[in-house]
Amino acid sequence: AMLRLRLLTWDVKDTLLRLRQPVGQSYAAEARAHGLQVQPEALGRSFREVYGAQSRHFPNYGHGQGLSSRQWWLDVVKQSFRLSGVQDEAALTKLAEKLYRDYCSSDNWEVLPGAAETLSRCRELGFRMGVVSNFDSRLEVILSQCNLRHHFEFVLTSEGAGFAKPDGRIFEQALRLGRARPEQAAHIGDDYSRDYRAARAAGMHSFLLRAAGQGEGPEVPPEHVLPTLSHLLARIEK
Repeated sequence: AMLRLRLLTWDVKDTLLRLRQPVGQSYAAEARAHGLQVQPEALGRSFREVYGAQSRHFPNYGHGQGLSSRQWWLDVVKQSFRLSGVQDEAALTKLAEKLYRDYCSSDNWEVLPGAAETLSRCRELGFRMGVVSNFDSRLEVILSQCNLRHHFEFVLTSEGAGFAKPDGRIFEQALRLGRARPEQAAHIGDDYSRDYRAARAAGMHSFLLRAAGQGEGPEVPPEHVLPTLSHLLARIEK
């Protein structure tokens, strides 16, 4: 069946961009530059624990709870190092501020294979394009640094929207920004509940990026699964 699509919305992390190395390794390298020895594996474990707790206590970067996303992240970084045994508060503050800046740059992010080509082709085909991402306000800069920003008419972050996926209200905002009805739009992402199921619940089409061998997880009709981003064109050009 011909999908009469006008608008494509895109998740970013692990859909278009991925971290060049695990967080623990980046954090440990930065600590070494400040003369501190911390094990990358320990830091990675601490970070996952702290990030999980912070996300539960202050969802969506503390939006509506008086936190800025910058403060939210500085707290996560400091607490991750504290849990890994670093007690020097002056060093923690320096480290946190440096890492907060570093994650704005293409030093820490790389474009996934096929992403740039697929985005260019979708624009050539005349689709309107936007980003819908559970991210903070640094995303505009990151996309620019990675040379992807020009593909999109809008970049909608959960911080900017005030709602995080899977909340349908972030998709409603995206549809308004993209001037499309739900049935004229498709969302592309790698997370079953936040991307695929949430977009469909909002009345949109959706495609789930799921690499081969990543077959764990709920059943999704095969025509909605993308083994790689390059598979998207065949699904929407029909």
